Amino acid sequence: MSRKIAAVVLLCNFLSFCMSTPPESIWTAPDISGVPATEQGELIRYGQQLVAHTADYYGPRGKIGHLTNGMNCQNCHLKAGTQPWGNNFGAVFSTYPKFRERRGAVEDATQRVTDCFERSLNGIAPDSNSREMKAILAYMKWLGDKVPKGKKPLGSGIETLPFLLQAADTLKGRTVYVSKCQVCHGVSGQGMLSGDSLNYTYPPLWGEHSYNTGAGLYRLSRFAGFVRDNMPFGADYQKVQLTDEEAWDLAAFVNSQPRPQKPFAHDWPNPALKPVDHPFGPYTDSFSEQQHKYGPFAPIQKAKKNKA
Repeated sequence: MSRKIAAVVLLCNFLSFCMSTPPESIWTAPDISGVPATEQGELIRYGQQLVAHTADYYGPRGKIGHLTNGMNCQNCHLKAGTQPWGNNFGAVFSTYPKFRERRGAVEDATQRVTDCFERSLNGIAPDSNSREMKAILAYMKWLGDKVPKGKKPLGSGIETLPFLLQAADTLKGRTVYVSKCQVCHGVSGQGMLSGDSLNYTYPPLWGEHSYNTGAGLYRLSRFAGFVRDNMPFGADYQKVQLTDEEAWDLAAFVNSQPRPQKPFAHDWPNPALKPVDHPFGPYTDSFSEQQHKYGPFAPIQKAKKNKA
C-alpha cells in the first residue's frame, strides 16, 4: 500500500471515529420549576433564593443578620450558579469532598461555602448546622444531581485562558474598564445597587464592599477567565466581547485597585503547591511577587514543571 493511500485510510478512520463519538455537551442546569412541592423541594428553593439574594438575608440590612459585604453569591456565581463557564455549581457535589492545596487537607462542600462567605463576601459564614447552610447545600446538590461522581462536566466552573507572553498591563486594563465596564460597575468600581438598595445589580469590583484579597477572583487567571466568557453584560462563552488579552489586562487593573486586605494564615501550608498566579509569597521559586501577580506566568509554569 502506498504512503498516500495509507494516509487516506488513516484519515477516513479518524473522521469516522470523530463522527461516531459526539463531542461532550456543555453542562446545563435543571429547571428550578421542576423541583417538587415537598419539604426537600422547599429547602432547595430556599437555597436558590439565598444564592440569588444573599444580601436580603445576610447583607448590611439582612433579615437574618449582617454577616457579609452586601454582595450576593450570584454576583460571582452567575444566574444563581447555573451559567455555563460562569463559576457555576455543576461540579460541586460530583467533585467534593476533595483535597485542596490551599487548605492542605480534604475539604467538603460545607467548607467550600464557608470559604466563599469569608473571602468573596468578606464576611462570616452561617453556622454549618443552620437551615440556611443546609438549604444552600441542598440546592447545589440538586443542581449537580445528574453529574456522575468524580466527573467535572464541560462548562462547569471558570474557563482557564492561555497565558499571555507578557505581563498583564494595568494601564491597558483601565482603558478596557472605562470603555466596557464602567457604565455598570461605576467610575470608582463601587457597583450599582438595585432599586431596593439591598442587592447589587452590578457588584462592586473594588473598595470596601468588594471581595477581599483571599478570594479566588483575586487571582488573575480566575478573574480573566470569568470576565472573558461573561462580560460585559450580554456576553457569554458563545459570543464573547473581550479578547483574551483584554481579559487579562482588565483583571490586572481591577485587582490592582484597593480592596479589603484579609490574610488567611493557614492557606497553602505547602508553598510548592501554590498556583503560578498566587499573588502572595513565600514561594519555592526565585520569581518575584510582582511576576506571580501580573505575569508573565509561562516562565514560572515552566520552572515549576522542570522542578517537579
